Amino acid sequence: MAHLSPIDYATASAEIRAEHDRELALRGRMTNMKRILLNSPAAHRIYAEWFTLRDLLKPTLDDRAIWLFSKAISETMRAEIPVTFFRRALIDSGLDPETIVPTADEALLIGFGKAVGAGANAVPDETWTALKARYDQTLLVNLTAFAGIMVATCVFTSAVKVEFDPELERYRRKG
Repeated sequence: MAHLSPIDYATASAEIRAEHDRELALRGRMTNMKRILLNSPAAHRIYAEWFTLRDLLKPTLDDRAIWLFSKAISETMRAEIPVTFFRRALIDSGLDPETIVPTADEALLIGFGKAVGAGANAVPDETWTALKARYDQTLLVNLTAFAGIMVATCVFTSAVKVEFDPELERYRRKG
């Protein structure tokens, strides 16, 4: 059971209902994490900036690269809901998360994600050298900020013990 309760739309304030409705209009779904975050519309908006940063990455990084990067952070932080969220994205796109062979660029991003997930001080200089050889400063700022929101998402879902969304259950890693 989660440590914090999701909002009850029927009894929520007008501000919370407006943020809820905005989220549904923008993304078409409401996860258990979002329902809890909506107790603070400001906190919800901050976490929702994940989508803004993802969109800024997309001209350079495709969905698969972003999903693998995010999954690497989530796995390193042992955050089951985010891991399963990205497993679903990969599976629904026709990929098997257990057998993906990453490209060289994806492997670099996975290594960066694992290092960030282990602790920001764990990113080796060699990883930064390789990232800077491949991507420009703006992308690296956006990628690192995106990683920070992924870390925050992992912390939030794990610390609060957010309950699994029913639609994620079938994507959980077996064993």
